[in-house]
Amino acid sequence: MSAVQTSFGRVDESGNVYLLENGAERLIGSQPTMTADEALAFYTKRFDDLQANVRLLEQRVKAKADPNSIIKSAKKIASELENPNVLGDVQSLRIRVSAIESSLGALVAVLEKQREQDLETALKARETIVSAAEEIAAKDPNRVNYKQASAKMAELFNQWQALQKENVRVPRAKADALWKRFSQARNTFESNKRAYFTNQDQLAKSSKNAKLDIVTKAEALVAKGADGVTEYKNLLNSWKALPKVKAKSDDSLWDRFKAAGDAIYAAKSEKAAADDIAFAANLEVKLALLAEAEALDPNANLEAAKSAMKSIQARWEKAGKVPRDSIKKIDDRLRAVETKIRNVEQELWRKTDPATIDRTNSLKSQLEESISKLEKELAEAKANGNAKAVEQAEQALQTKKSWLEVVEKG
Repeated sequence: MSAVQTSFGRVDESGNVYLLENGAERLIGSQPTMTADEALAFYTKRFDDLQANVRLLEQRVKAKADPNSIIKSAKKIASELENPNVLGDVQSLRIRVSAIESSLGALVAVLEKQREQDLETALKARETIVSAAEEIAAKDPNRVNYKQASAKMAELFNQWQALQKENVRVPRAKADALWKRFSQARNTFESNKRAYFTNQDQLAKSSKNAKLDIVTKAEALVAKGADGVTEYKNLLNSWKALPKVKAKSDDSLWDRFKAAGDAIYAAKSEKAAADDIAFAANLEVKLALLAEAEALDPNANLEAAKSAMKSIQARWEKAGKVPRDSIKKIDDRLRAVETKIRNVEQELWRKTDPATIDRTNSLKSQLEESISKLEKELAEAKANGNAKAVEQAEQALQTKKSWLEVVEKG
C-alpha cells in the first residue's frame, strides 16, 4: 500500500490513518485491507456526516426551533467532536457548535421565563375550572337547576381535558391536588343530583297518591251539588298544601279535580239563581220595611222611634232571605237608621246625665264669674283712658262670652 497525505491527515503504507490537529498527529484507525484512497475516503465520509449534523443544527437555529432540543443535540455533537475518528477540519466544527451553544443561552432564559408564565396561566385556568365546579357542588341541592348545572359540569370537564392536551407541563403534585378537588366537586354534585331526583320520585309518588285521594273525594261531592262547595274548598286547600313536583300525572288529576269543582259550582249557580227568584218577594217586604224605618224621626220622639224600630227589626227577620246582590245594600240602609237612632239616644243621655249637668253648671258659673270680673276691668280701663287695657279686656270678654254660649247650648 502506498501512503497518502492530505491537509487534515495521512494514511501510511500499513493502512494506519492519522488526523492532524494543532500540529500533532492522532491515530484514528487502521484499514490494512483497504487501499490508501479507500481508507482516506472512509474517514473523510465520517467527517462529512458530522459536518452534515452541524449544518442541520445551524438550520434548526435559523428556523427558531425548540432551543432546549437544539442544545441537547449540540451537546451530543460536541461530545462526538471531542476525539472523533474522522478526517477533516474538526476544529472548525467545534467552533461552529460552540457558537450555536453560546447564541442559545439568552434565548433559553427567555423561554424559561415564558415557560413559567405559561405554567402560571395553566394553573390559573385549572383553578378557575375547579372553583366553578366547587361553587356548583356547594349549592343547596334543592335549589339547583340540574339540567343547566349538568351541562356546565360537562363543559368544565371538557375544558379540563383540553388543558391536559396542551404542551405546558404542570408539576404533578399541583396537578394532582387540583384534580382531586375537581373530582370531589363532581362526585359531590352527582351524589346530590341522584339524591335530589330520588327524593323527587318519592315526592311525586306520594303526591300522586294524595292527589288521587283528593280527586276521588271531590268527585264524590258532585252528588251534593251546591252543598258540596265548602268541602270542595277544603279539598282545594289540601291540594295547594301538597309539595310541588313535576309529574305527568298532575295534569290529568287536576283536570278531573277541576271538572268536579266546575260541576259543584255550576250547581251552586243554579241554586243561587233559583233562590234569587224565590227570594224576590222577601226583598219587596224588606224594601217596604226600609221605607218605614227611614221615615222615623228620633229627634222628634226618641221613644216612639225606638219602639217602631224594634217592630221593624222583628218583621225584618221574619221576612227571610233576599237575592244575594241585594243583601249588602238593604242591610247597610237598615244599619244607617239604627245608627241614627242610637246617636240621638246617646246625645240625649249626654245632655241629661247628672254628672254632665253638674260639670256644665260648674263651668257656666265659672264663666259667668269671669265675665263679671272682666266687665268691671273694662269699665275701669275706660274710666282711666287706658286704651291698651280696654283692648285686652274686650278681647278676653268676647272669648269668655263665646265659651258661655257654647256651654249653654250643651
